[in-house]
Amino acid sequence: MLLPIDELALLCIGFFMIATLYSSVGFGGGSSYLAFLTLFLSSFFAIRSIALVCNLVVVSGSTYLYFKNGHAKLKDFLPFVVASIPLAFLGASFRLKEHIFFIILGSALILSAISLALQTFNLNNTAETKAYPNYLSYLLGSGIGFLSGLVGIGGGIFLAPVLNHIKWDKAIKIAALASFFILVNSISGLFGLVASNALSLPWRETICLVIAVLLGGQLGIRISLKKLSAKGIKRVTSLLVLLVGIRVLLVNGLGVF
Repeated sequence: MLLPIDELALLCIGFFMIATLYSSVGFGGGSSYLAFLTLFLSSFFAIRSIALVCNLVVVSGSTYLYFKNGHAKLKDFLPFVVASIPLAFLGASFRLKEHIFFIILGSALILSAISLALQTFNLNNTAETKAYPNYLSYLLGSGIGFLSGLVGIGGGIFLAPVLNHIKWDKAIKIAALASFFILVNSISGLFGLVASNALSLPWRETICLVIAVLLGGQLGIRISLKKLSAKGIKRVTSLLVLLVGIRVLLVNGLGVF
């Protein structure tokens, strides 16, 4: 499967922009990679595999910088990832029909975006955070881990709106957790694809797109750490999630356009 040079170049530009935007709020961009790839590739397995690999590349760099700058603590993140890893593997091993896959993905993204947007524009919203029991972290990690493996993305795009809504911690720490969550679940999801014999990585397209997201991801995370406020992170997050969710549901899931 070899794309024409002009189409591959357009894909690379798009992936660079997606990686820049998503990494600025702690995401890898997997949901948008999936949506964008459907315009150019016909292999469902290749679309899912490339999205996971690009996710992994972006959040690896983001996670490193979040830890380096003191926004991430492993002990706070472990309950989420310990519960999510086996469930992400299990979810990735399921072979969904394509339209069911996109309906689940689009619906989940839209619900997540609405939840975060309602909180963001609440006039009574404050910067205070709330304490929650550890079992909630395990429950959220396992449920979102399974969903992320099922649809082939890292899951941070589902987790961040929920944690922002319940005021689990500061926005920058939630972005750091989302990045780390995506990292471990992307790895687990890739193993799930291998186990189900569903991994497909066309070498030329994969290499070019990995380079594009690596550059975009490094740019985006630096913008986040220096420029975005807590409210800015939340608003960018909700807008990105909503736009992608609507597009995925209408175009890929329901075939409206």
